[in-house]
Amino acid sequence: MTIDRMVLAFAGVVVLLGVALAHFVHPWWIALSVFAGLNMIQAAFTGFCPAAMVFKKLGIKPGVAFN
Repeated sequence: MTIDRMVLAFAGVVVLLGVALAHFVHPWWIALSVFAGLNMIQAAFTGFCPAAMVFKKLGIKPGVAFN
């Protein structure tokens, strides 16, 4: 699995986790999903993604989006 796919999978997990926590725990947990969405938008425009940097340090092979 490449960094690109790991970032997408991680973002999906964070969004779903935020929605589940907002439903079952407290509505303010929706902010986690909002944060993930905003981070994905800024990464699309800037190419900067903190999760990609972490995955790179963990030794995940690079893809084409986050070098």
